[in-house]
Amino acid sequence: MSPRCKIRCAIYTRKSSEEGLGQDFNSLDAQYEACAAYVASQRHEGWTLLDERYDDGGLSGGTLERPALQRLLEEIDAGRIDMVVVYKIDRLTRSLADFSKLVERLEQANCSFVSVTQAFNTSSSMGRLTLNVLLSFAQFEREVTAERIRDKIAASKKKGLWMGGNLPLGYDRHPDSKARTLVVKEDEARTVRHLFDLYDELGCLRKVEERATADGLRSKRVVRADGSVKGDCPLSRGQIYYLLRNPVYLGKIRHKDKIWGGQHPAIIDQDIWDCVQEKMRQASNRSRARGRSDAHQHSNDPGAWLTGLLQDETGDRLSQPTPRAKAVGCVIMSPID
Repeated sequence: MSPRCKIRCAIYTRKSSEEGLGQDFNSLDAQYEACAAYVASQRHEGWTLLDERYDDGGLSGGTLERPALQRLLEEIDAGRIDMVVVYKIDRLTRSLADFSKLVERLEQANCSFVSVTQAFNTSSSMGRLTLNVLLSFAQFEREVTAERIRDKIAASKKKGLWMGGNLPLGYDRHPDSKARTLVVKEDEARTVRHLFDLYDELGCLRKVEERATADGLRSKRVVRADGSVKGDCPLSRGQIYYLLRNPVYLGKIRHKDKIWGGQHPAIIDQDIWDCVQEKMRQASNRSRARGRSDAHQHSNDPGAWLTGLLQDETGDRLSQPTPRAKAVGCVIMSPID
């Protein structure tokens, strides 16, 4: 690429979080100004800044699926950009694998890449080596940060703190966001207690589902940021199963395969919890026993050797379609008692 030829430069900026993007002058603007000043300093080399801006706000560098980046790559593929200018390498990507793909794509389009604060570019072999080394450290830092976050979540849950996620029926977030715990939402808590009482009485998920629907019990109503409503519908058998198995209603917090004492109040007392769990265990054992019996009955059928042995996430047994059913390579659920 001749020093005196016109080099069309495009600036790419990125910010991982949306914090501060609404300000008149934000991080994306600061990155753009620094890059524009660098391009201006290279005007004697023929560098010319293109008018189009490529800004990705509130998007992670761990993926290439970013609107502005995709527009930039389309322009590069079309041969309309000669140089990509970024404030720092990790603004383009934090993944070494993704960066290798980007460099290969840029080379195919005869396009170079420069980081204005790290003083090197991909037009030289030394620049490419340095970039690979720096990106290796960037990826290492990202993985270490992820490990720290996982460790913090595990430690916080061990202390009984609520670390976010979908709110369980019967609870709301504490008014004080710093409290990191849940408060009981009494109207929903009555639904939870009723479901536990129904299973204690009926001992069958299918019957509980039918009674819950007849009694007008509904799932949690959630209003999204855009005003749309999620939930507030009749409870499915799967939802009831997970609710009855969720130790949060006993005032506890689950993390993977461990359960810790929570800092939120319980909705269900220990006696009804133990009773329901025992009845669910017995129902599951009965289902497995029937499954073994079904499997024995079908043992001579090579197409039915898994009948009664497989279960879905709610404990329902999976069986082979009946002879009248169309064979489509599937299994059919049979409800547990």
